[in-house]
Amino acid sequence: MAVPKKRTSLSKKRIHKNNWKKKGYWAALKAFSLVKSVSTGNSKSFFVQKRSN
Repeated sequence: MAVPKKRTSLSKKRIHKNNWKKKGYWAALKAFSLVKSVSTGNSKSFFVQKRSN
């Protein structure tokens, strides 16, 4: 099993962690935006059937 020879510096660790968090933030933002457009009926890529109740 491969083991890193040197310890990752604190600054590098922070950079990697922030990039990872940023990825999740943008994914959540996109998902929220999609939900908003679907709920208002402005979505061009999703078709939602209206319930007749």
